[in-house]
Amino acid sequence: MKRIGIVGGTGYTGVELLRMLATHSGVEVTCLTSRSEAGKTVASLYPWLSHYGQLSFEEPSIEALSDCDLVFYATPNKIAMNEASALLDRGVRVIDLAADFRFSDVSLWESAYGGPHGAPHLIQEAVYGLPEKYRADITGARLVGNPGCYPTATALALMPLVEASALSDANVIIDGKSGASGAGRSARTDLIVAEASDNFHAYAAGGHRHAPEMTHQISKMGQDVSVTFVPHLLPMIRGIEVTAYVCTSLSVTEAREVFVSRYQNEPLVSVVSDGEHPETRWVRGSNRCVIGVYQQQHGQLIISSVIDNLVKGAAGQAIQNMNLMLGLDEFEALPIYALSP
Repeated sequence: MKRIGIVGGTGYTGVELLRMLATHSGVEVTCLTSRSEAGKTVASLYPWLSHYGQLSFEEPSIEALSDCDLVFYATPNKIAMNEASALLDRGVRVIDLAADFRFSDVSLWESAYGGPHGAPHLIQEAVYGLPEKYRADITGARLVGNPGCYPTATALALMPLVEASALSDANVIIDGKSGASGAGRSARTDLIVAEASDNFHAYAAGGHRHAPEMTHQISKMGQDVSVTFVPHLLPMIRGIEVTAYVCTSLSVTEAREVFVSRYQNEPLVSVVSDGEHPETRWVRGSNRCVIGVYQQQHGQLIISSVIDNLVKGAAGQAIQNMNLMLGLDEFEALPIYALSP
């Protein structure tokens, strides 16, 4: 039985990790940290997670986490980078669900998130945790940077085309929509029901920090891209839909064949039939991505990609990476089917 630690277990991502790991036959959560809830049991805060019995949150401690085989950092940016080295030196594998290890170029990270980076010597070692692209590298990794939610949906939407060098223009437009849980659990006026319900708007249109991650990682997949990304807040709890607009010489039939061929052996990614449009409810609560490919005029493709931002966009993908890193069944404990209604 592999021993698992979670740093920052009280946010939405941390709770999703606990929910899915409760069904895993090969791991046990043995260390769970939270500065704000130290001393409280999981069940007292989240009664639906009574599986964990008397497991309690504790103050963060490298010593306690050192007894784990793998530690998840479900924390804000700039936490894992200051602690990962100490755990790696003790033989503990690390998955960071924040942005500290999503770039292989430290200068790009510092430009997007403000430097200096706390562990620049680990940047080159860290593996970008997108299993559909880097499965073999993740399997042997000590340190994984879990992709962001928008970048996950976008990378899966563009990867078949850039791998085939099928883009005729490097400029890519990404129109993203997300539910309110993507902003985390912190109290914010714009996320309360009276403000977010019956409302829809763009944000960070002048530049979002996920855009550099998209540009950097997708460009490494086979063809350079320049991403224009505008996210929008939807009046729902969870789910992401990304619509990508790209230039290509492929017809829609040829493009769909490229997507179907690329993902035919990926059980968590599917491509819809001609005329179908992916819906966020198709993936709600699951670790799947559903993609549609369309064309209105020759020379341009429209790709729609949907994921659950808390699962495939965060905790579920992190568990998928954990399974690979620990030599377990890649798909164990991952919810495959969506919640309905």
